[in-house]
Amino acid sequence: MTTAAHRTELRELLDELRANANARLVAMDATIAELREDRGSAVADDEHDPEGVTLSGEWARAVGLQDAARRESAEIDDAVQRWEAGTYGVCVDCGRGIPIARLRARPFATRCVTCAEKAGA
Repeated sequence: MTTAAHRTELRELLDELRANANARLVAMDATIAELREDRGSAVADDEHDPEGVTLSGEWARAVGLQDAARRESAEIDDAVQRWEAGTYGVCVDCGRGIPIARLRARPFATRCVTCAEKAGA
């Protein structure tokens, strides 16, 4: 089980990760809005522009980054809910504590290393 100092450290890490994910979402929302505006304007055939990335390619990249940030934000929110319920750091499969090293590396982990390996996660 984790100590009080570890729990404080992990909660601060979750809060920091949430802030970073939210900042990435805001940035990707702005990028997508800009791309949407560019797509709507009278832009020449950007698919054959030898000077740079196409709008379609940039759009796909931005949407992928936005989706990743949303998934991470949801995982962090789930971890915070477990925190508030008193089940944070407890493996959902075996019920044992998740080692502090794993929680530092993946603060929203739901399984200990052994159970994660068994689950292929």
